[in-house]
Amino acid sequence: MKKSSIIGIVVIAIAIAVIISTYSNTSTYGSFNDAKATKSELHVVGHLNKTKELFYDATKDANYFSFYMKDNKGEECKVVFSGTKPQDFERSEQIVLTGQMKGNEFHASKILMKCPSKYTDDKLNVTEVSAKKSANL
Repeated sequence: MKKSSIIGIVVIAIAIAVIISTYSNTSTYGSFNDAKATKSELHVVGHLNKTKELFYDATKDANYFSFYMKDNKGEECKVVFSGTKPQDFERSEQIVLTGQMKGNEFHASKILMKCPSKYTDDKLNVTEVSAKKSANL
């Protein structure tokens, strides 16, 4: 075999490995029902249920925030976020959570909020919050 053929095969193998690793690291969008059916991390899009209580007590545990959210299919679930409560959380129009189900609760590792802008009426502010990694999980 020629050196150019061997180099070509190696380049193709590296390209295939990069493509496979890229697709395996991407999480998908779904609902709370989808999250119950899988153990992998996924994105859930929905909105805050403002009729139910938000729980955050910085004096007890500053890294525990829980609330109820309805996904785009209308299913409601309790969400637990291991981080501080994001600023202007109650004003959010839409929430995108990244995480997975543990029992009957969705444990979010990231929260992405779309809030109405305070400067213009037709634009949205986007804020992303990530939870700190802890050894307990």
